[in-house]
Amino acid sequence: MTDTPMDRIARATPPVLAKRVGGLSDRAIAWLFVTPSILLLLAVNIFPLIWTVRLSFTNFRVNRPNEATEFIGLRNYQRILTDGDIWLTMQATAHFLIWTIVLQVLIGFSLAYLINKKFRGSDLWTTIIVLPMMLSPAVVGNFWTFLYQPQIGLFNYAVGFLTGADPSSFSMIGDVSLAPWAIIIVDTWMWTPFVMLICLAGLRSIPASIYEAAECDRASKWRQFWTITIPLVLPFLMLAILFRGIENFKMFDLVVQLTGGGPGSITELTSINLKREAFEKWRTGYASAYAVILFVTVFGLASIYVKALNKVKQR
Repeated sequence: MTDTPMDRIARATPPVLAKRVGGLSDRAIAWLFVTPSILLLLAVNIFPLIWTVRLSFTNFRVNRPNEATEFIGLRNYQRILTDGDIWLTMQATAHFLIWTIVLQVLIGFSLAYLINKKFRGSDLWTTIIVLPMMLSPAVVGNFWTFLYQPQIGLFNYAVGFLTGADPSSFSMIGDVSLAPWAIIIVDTWMWTPFVMLICLAGLRSIPASIYEAAECDRASKWRQFWTITIPLVLPFLMLAILFRGIENFKMFDLVVQLTGGGPGSITELTSINLKREAFEKWRTGYASAYAVILFVTVFGLASIYVKALNKVKQR
């Protein structure tokens, strides 16, 4: 017989240790293998969170490590919650968040509903639609920055062709009123396929027998849509909203590539403002408190939303 590495390891194992390992249950062996991964995840995720909370109660600046760090209590939190500029960034984030979710859900569900009809070439169109989601946000940002150029950008020429306006008369990323919509359009273009895939999974999970029973009861297509399709796909829609809401709340790279938070600060989202406080102004304690507030906001809203999602799934 061939002497395998496992046989050599078994022979080299001390009898006492071999007896102990041999007496372990399957559950104990499973925990033996999983514990190192759990400890690593705790070290990577939990320790930075605890350290951030600790720093949020101090005036620590990372660019002045030799200065004495003072405990200032809730002063950072008070300054953040009473800062008008912070609330403006929250407003910009809410505007971006709401409109991207609304557009992505409406367009994504519509595309999923059409593709679910299984027409000729539906698989090809699904692949084409999903392509933007596979690109890097940095690449997408640079690509759309070129498209938005007033002089040579194809987007302006397309708008001019449809509306008759002069393509060089407006700038999507340079105009205060248009810049927020510029990033909404790009994010919708990029991530609508993600919502479409989730909705498509929900549509294809509905048994055909339910529609057959409804047709036997002479229910119209419109009636079937509102009483069968929407209720059964609703958990998938809510799941897509949850994923996109969390991701868009911390959106950073795409906006930086497109507008950098400008013009002025009209597209400065909370993630960009947090980065400036931490790595441009070097107010580490203040930025830590800012990050804790954002974390609690997202975690609290997500927890409430998940409870509502579970109630919908249990109906």
